[in-house]
Amino acid sequence: MAKGAGKSRRFRRSGTLMMLALLLMGSAIVRLGLEAGPAIAREVASLKEGGQEEPAHQGETQRGAMPDTAELQTMLAAFQQREKVLAAREAEIQDRMKALEIADQAIEKKLAALEQAEENLRATLALADGATEADVSRLTTVYEQMKPKDASALFEEMDPAFAAGFLARMQPEAAAGIMAGLSPEAAYTISVVLAGRNGSVPKE
Repeated sequence: MAKGAGKSRRFRRSGTLMMLALLLMGSAIVRLGLEAGPAIAREVASLKEGGQEEPAHQGETQRGAMPDTAELQTMLAAFQQREKVLAAREAEIQDRMKALEIADQAIEKKLAALEQAEENLRATLALADGATEADVSRLTTVYEQMKPKDASALFEEMDPAFAAGFLARMQPEAAAGIMAGLSPEAAYTISVVLAGRNGSVPKE
């Protein structure tokens, strides 16, 4: 009976130890589960977030590389405005070129008119010079044919330079007759004018 009682106590002791060991192991497993579960969940969540962020980041990169509709419209409006400005400048330049062309044509017409007027003036002066020369020649002939006494009276009243001009064109005999009829003062003054005119003539 004593032996049976001892075996029974050892069996109960072993069973108790086994239960304690199982309880400790279960507690450890539960503790590991409680601690590892949130960590695993956090890791999975981070992996999911990383997987979601990467495509989103790539999408943002692609969207950043390609302009959206609003940016395209802004760029198109800027190009159209630039084109309008260039067209306006081109039209302004063409208007200025036309104005310059019109001004050049007007200047050419005015130059042609001035040249024609100058030509007409030359012709008129030539006619005037011819007429004057003819008149002076006729008047010189008249003075030559006058009596020296009458001609001297006229030359006495003339300006000395004017009188010297006529005497220089006359025949020497007629001029000498007129000079002889002049007063000494008038004859001297006219002689000085004639000498001065002859002195300015180039000599050989």
